[in-house]
Amino acid sequence: MIRIPLKLVKGGKEGDLLTQGWTKQTTIGEPRLSEIADNYRQLGYEVYIVQHSIEESGDSCNTCFSADPDNGQIAGDLYIRKDANAKPEANDELF
Repeated sequence: MIRIPLKLVKGGKEGDLLTQGWTKQTTIGEPRLSEIADNYRQLGYEVYIVQHSIEESGDSCNTCFSADPDNGQIAGDLYIRKDANAKPEANDELF
């Protein structure tokens, strides 16, 4: 199994990604992260993954995300956008 290297994003990077046309799809850990990323690539999407940041403020629960790094598990935020250079499969009846 191939593991996807994660990029740590700080500050307003999510806002930058959204203005560049990226859409946040999910936050999940391995091995599902790699599987989902591969599936989106096969569907003709560009995929961008960053390490999930844990916000200390707010009322949202981050117990799962804060416990996982101690166990060697890191969650990633998966962003996608349609790849302008991707060509649909010739035998795909949807295209």
